[in-house]
Amino acid sequence: MSDKKKEILDWVKVILAAVAISFILNNFVIVNAQVPTGSMENTVMTKDRVFANRLSYLFNDPQRGDIVVFPFPDDESVNYLKRIIGLPGDTVEIKDGKVYINNSKEPLKEDYLKEKPTGSYGPYKVPADSYFMMGDNRNISLDSRFWNHPFVKKEKILGKVVLRYYPSIKVLK
Repeated sequence: MSDKKKEILDWVKVILAAVAISFILNNFVIVNAQVPTGSMENTVMTKDRVFANRLSYLFNDPQRGDIVVFPFPDDESVNYLKRIIGLPGDTVEIKDGKVYINNSKEPLKEDYLKEKPTGSYGPYKVPADSYFMMGDNRNISLDSRFWNHPFVKKEKILGKVVLRYYPSIKVLK
């Protein structure tokens, strides 16, 4: 085999390996998503690019406060990015912009909110194996409070957002 053919074959192998690795990562390990709206500001901004870990909930359940990617329950062709507020079995009620879980006297501590939220909603009883989602920019977020199907099933969660990589790198909690 000539040196030229061997070099071409080597390049083809590298390209095929890269395509295979990319396929496996994108379909089984990470979700690569772009933030379409300002509903999660200031945590992530419009047009930011994020990675979500598809393996986060393989052995653990989603937790309150996790930011996740999931198909929008009213149109599963569109992926949404929101924060988990209500867990399975919770009762979520919003009074004067403050979130109360299970009739607590104290509102949920939410130091990530962009501005003081307004409005009263609920109560919402979260079904088993489902989650109640809200955006961090509450006053403009179209979230579980407004959807026809207000809850996201665990198996529909595509991954937990762990990293913003564009326009700058930021580890998200």
